[in-house]
Amino acid sequence: MIAHSEKNTIRFGELLGSILESGDVVALQGELGSGKTWFVKGLALGLDVPAETVITSPSFALVNEYRGRIPLFHMDVYRLENLSDFLAAGLEECFHEEGVVAMEWADRWPDILPPLTVTIHIEIIDEASRRIDFSGSHKRVIEILERLNESLKRG
Repeated sequence: MIAHSEKNTIRFGELLGSILESGDVVALQGELGSGKTWFVKGLALGLDVPAETVITSPSFALVNEYRGRIPLFHMDVYRLENLSDFLAAGLEECFHEEGVVAMEWADRWPDILPPLTVTIHIEIIDEASRRIDFSGSHKRVIEILERLNESLKRG
């Protein structure tokens, strides 16, 4: 699908977030400036994180937690050098917490992602537009993507 603005990117994230349940994982891929954090802002809205909550990329903190109908653990693993760094930071524990995990730069660490992962690839088309592709093969992920597709058709 094509997002023609940051607002569209946020809206697509919000639609996905409204479908997600505790235990779901969202792997965000895309180059710097592609809109991964904008998408997570939408996820947060869909998870009923209060709209006034400031959602920022946890580049230095590695993970930010936001409270909504279920918690959102927002990770940025760009700076991690190896699996030992990931484990030492305790990020693996987020996969076992009650909540949804959204991981930016997930393509750097595909081996640590659980099978129940919705993969989102965001590609820059031009200054404002992004191509957003959703994928995954787990039964739950297919269900999520079907529900997302229905939501998009309804507008």
